[in-house]
Amino acid sequence: MKRETVTEAPTVEEAIDAALEELGVQQDAVEYEIVEEPGRRMFGLGSEKAARVRVWVKDEFLRELATAETEEHEAEEPTPEAGHEPAELEEEDLDRIADTAVDSIQTILSTLKLEASIEEYEGDDGEIILDVVGGDLAVLIGRHGKTLDALQAIVYAITNRQVGFRYPVVIDVEGYRHRRREKLEAMAQRTADRAARQHSPVRMRPMNAYERRVVHVALRNDSRVTTSSDGQEPNRQVVVKPR
Repeated sequence: MKRETVTEAPTVEEAIDAALEELGVQQDAVEYEIVEEPGRRMFGLGSEKAARVRVWVKDEFLRELATAETEEHEAEEPTPEAGHEPAELEEEDLDRIADTAVDSIQTILSTLKLEASIEEYEGDDGEIILDVVGGDLAVLIGRHGKTLDALQAIVYAITNRQVGFRYPVVIDVEGYRHRRREKLEAMAQRTADRAARQHSPVRMRPMNAYERRVVHVALRNDSRVTTSSDGQEPNRQVVVKPR
């Protein structure tokens, strides 16, 4: 994740927006300084002078994100680490997890002055899925889903810390992650076909923890192949191997 950038635009606001797009975060996650104010060149000569700003991600946001990514990495395989998740949860426990996650999302939406509703349903593997729906929520998705990934990491970390254990909670926006999951599952199947056909391991492109888990789950019942994760973040990959 890029931590700092310098951008130029006709106004300070536009320069900051460009920086947020490049960094893949929202404004509450950054600090900035105005390197150069917009205006006319000296003595009115030349074209208008652009605004220039330096924008960097706050340390506390980076720490929160790092904690979340570590926890997601530890929980990415289908079998959770012992001691972090009860074998069976009561309905009231699941409600408490969902309510905690929803409260976190609502706080973020309020900070961003966004109005939306949150639909809750259960995933195929028992995970809690919270889909944020409403008006124009593209800002919550970001370029290539980077902002949504950051939202997922933050809500996941806050929820796990407050309830005291890890439980799979997936944050979506207008079904974007669901559509991306379907594409990942199709990609996983094509990779498994290739590995089985070639009788050799196939490395998939680098993925984040959520994407890797989707692939692991998609192929866990495929009798032709096994899967594992290899490498260091942010270049960690799923390796699909023939049995």
